[in-house]
Amino acid sequence: MQILITGGTGFIGKALLPHLNHDQVTVLSRNPNRAYQRLGHHIKVITSLDALDNLDEFDVVINLAGEPIADKRWTDKQKEEICRSRWQLTRDLVVKIQAGDHPPHTFLSGSAVGYYGDQQHDGFDESLDVERDDFAHTVCRTWEERALAAQSDKTRVCVLRTGIVLGKGGGALAKLVPLYKMGLGGPIGNGQQYFPWIHLQDMVKGILFLIKQTDAQGPYNLTAPNPVTNKEFSQTLARVLHRPHVMSTPEWLLRLGMGESAQMLLDSQRALPAKLEAHGFHFCYPELEGALKSALSDQESRVTRVE
Repeated sequence: MQILITGGTGFIGKALLPHLNHDQVTVLSRNPNRAYQRLGHHIKVITSLDALDNLDEFDVVINLAGEPIADKRWTDKQKEEICRSRWQLTRDLVVKIQAGDHPPHTFLSGSAVGYYGDQQHDGFDESLDVERDDFAHTVCRTWEERALAAQSDKTRVCVLRTGIVLGKGGGALAKLVPLYKMGLGGPIGNGQQYFPWIHLQDMVKGILFLIKQTDAQGPYNLTAPNPVTNKEFSQTLARVLHRPHVMSTPEWLLRLGMGESAQMLLDSQRALPAKLEAHGFHFCYPELEGALKSALSDQESRVTRVE
């Protein structure tokens, strides 16, 4: 297949690319040298969509690009960049898809479980209808609406509502593990909020699955079938790392340090991957402890090889 990917040099993109080595892959990147260094020279890199009249040469488009939403405090400028990096590129891709006579048959576009906002302890799947005015929901809703505009009898669209991705080389664990190794790990707030998570291997597997699942369309929760509370997550991580679990971060301190973005860590989202499982998808890591052991052993073996 001919596949176009945005966000190919990111955490998920770098893990996905090796699984597409039998396909012709084009990566959209503003920095070709960095893209080739991170991904290899078997790919093609383009710096802009402007040179393309349409996307008819591609069979699949995978849209993973976007400014990290949790890396910086949500100033007005940062909010603008978070939105622009998702909304503008997605709209540009859709315009190019709609401009062709033979557009890609599949368009996979990113989103996040932040779409759902705080759902307390109730479990839910993709059928949950949400209307909220908080920033995370607004970002995801508009992102999804722009992607779904590409849906037609020639192109199917799948929206990837992604949870916390656990894997080597980045994501949440890159930030959490150093703290836990210093004995500073613990729950956030009261620890009762649900954390929807997914192993990086299952994230990649899910994307490949949706490319091949020709009747798949609409939103999909890319989350493991067993979400856990923040307290259970932190206890399990401490146990796997053989570190104490005695610290905690009170809600007021989190809000003081992170401002509005702290809400993402306090909202409870017991998201379930009902649509994926209905298609027959099987998770490699359905339970948290096994997922953490796999991700952390990958990290440790990677460090050992480098040394």
